[in-house]
Amino acid sequence: MSKRKTKSTKLKCHAPDAEVVFLAGTFNDWQMDATPMTTDGKGNWNSELNLPPGRYEYKFVVDGQWCCEPNCQTSDECPKCVPNDFGTMNRFVDVV
Repeated sequence: MSKRKTKSTKLKCHAPDAEVVFLAGTFNDWQMDATPMTTDGKGNWNSELNLPPGRYEYKFVVDGQWCCEPNCQTSDECPKCVPNDFGTMNRFVDVV
């Protein structure tokens, strides 16, 4: 059996007023507390995942509130977002 190769993928969120930020997406079955992000103390939150090639959709969970990106509501404001089945937006990342 061959292993699928993974690639280190960094995801970032700018939420200067947040106490805690998590990632939820297709890579963790949308579990809102499975993937915590770390802060640099200046409002930037980061996470690094090892993902096989493909497209992944995700959201940030900022202090318990789901969002595509803080202060981003439409695809015009957030070019890395796509509409989802719930009438809101998801971010996406393509891993090659």
